[in-house]
Amino acid sequence: MNSDVPGFQGELLRPGDEGYSASRRIWNGAIDRRPALIARCLDEEDASATLKYALSRKLPLSVRGGGHNVSGSALAEGGVVIDFSALRGVVVDPDSTSARVQPGALWGDVDAATQKHGLAMPAGIVTHTGVAGLTLGGGFGWLSRRWGLTSDNLLSVAMLLADGSRVHASEDENPDLFWAVQGGGGNFGIATEFRFQAHRLGTHVLAGPILFRAEQAPEVLAFYREFIAEALDELSVYLNLRTAPPFDWVPEHLRGTDILLVIPFFVGDPREGEELLRPLRAFGPPAADLVRYKPYVEHQAMFDAGVPHHWGYYWKSHYLPPLTDAAIEVLLEHSWAKSSPASYTLLFHMGGAIASRSQDSSAASGRDAAHAMNINAAWPAGGPTHPDIAWCRDYFAAMEPHATGGVYVNFLHNDEGEARIRAAYGSRYDRLTQIKAKYDPHNVFQSNQNIKPSPAEQT
Repeated sequence: MNSDVPGFQGELLRPGDEGYSASRRIWNGAIDRRPALIARCLDEEDASATLKYALSRKLPLSVRGGGHNVSGSALAEGGVVIDFSALRGVVVDPDSTSARVQPGALWGDVDAATQKHGLAMPAGIVTHTGVAGLTLGGGFGWLSRRWGLTSDNLLSVAMLLADGSRVHASEDENPDLFWAVQGGGGNFGIATEFRFQAHRLGTHVLAGPILFRAEQAPEVLAFYREFIAEALDELSVYLNLRTAPPFDWVPEHLRGTDILLVIPFFVGDPREGEELLRPLRAFGPPAADLVRYKPYVEHQAMFDAGVPHHWGYYWKSHYLPPLTDAAIEVLLEHSWAKSSPASYTLLFHMGGAIASRSQDSSAASGRDAAHAMNINAAWPAGGPTHPDIAWCRDYFAAMEPHATGGVYVNFLHNDEGEARIRAAYGSRYDRLTQIKAKYDPHNVFQSNQNIKPSPAEQT
């Protein structure tokens, strides 16, 4: 019955209801929270009705888009969840090369819709990542060195504010709010629709992993550092240090061995890309070279199987300057000293178009970093504990002297504290607290990496 949430047309789920247990499961199987109410919304009106309900009862509130954030911010313990998971529509306007995206959409939904027109926009590297959470945290992926952060490509966003009002934010309308939501997370309101600028990518890219055995890593990492030093914006080269998984694309003789994956991704003429990548592909030589010209959507989905729903995950992260010899030593010492074959380390290649905008152009971080490092403890059994959590923390501490001090907010877990949130925003943090006080003075939206409202600005 929806009678106690006036105007609500979707499905309300409480503990004990059929479907409740399934609805409170999110991507990170280490998170086990029990909301008092999950409101599966059919539209913005349902979200508005649920917000009023939560406020009237002074209940904690959270918003679920894709449910993919490692910290479990989609679920408010004992509170109310505004669940957008049924709202996954994407409408593409090929003439203006733009797309309108609903708040529950996943990046696979966006890729499918935009690629029908040869369009794409910077996203993550896993297709079941949610659009809303990635965008509000800044967001980066294979296309970011070419076209910037995900949030750099946001044209406007429709929002519900804490007082129940509905607004749009863009460069021309509520520009302070627009600046804040481009990286400031879900702190300022509930995003109910996004409008993005897309780009003419075509449908194919030159990309894929080059696999090296772990014993080759010292020489490969030193060569990689030099290879990317003057890289074109059209080229991204990510690193993945892990145990080779039992996937179809991994050569059988390498499965279960410790490997370094060097993963180039080139946007442009594949003949130019082939020439550009020749030294990287010849170095070593590699144990396997899987680079080829292939559909963009195929590459986007290539690593999905390594991070499936309901495994346990625990992350720690740094932004890094260009790799030093000392940083490489830490990578070599710690990357494979884990107990779960599923745990791994990622180094994202930053710079390019990300760095072309000023530090203060939005709330998003990482414009001065050469790499974003994600140390990912992962265990298929799920549950809240695993020995690799300690591995992850020790590894993080060992790399800290070689890091910038900053961090990507979407890579923060739920136990890192205010100091790390401040580190995610640096000099932009005080401005964010002022904007928070303007739009959410009572901190209604706090199931996130929370930015508290500036006391001087509260009314």
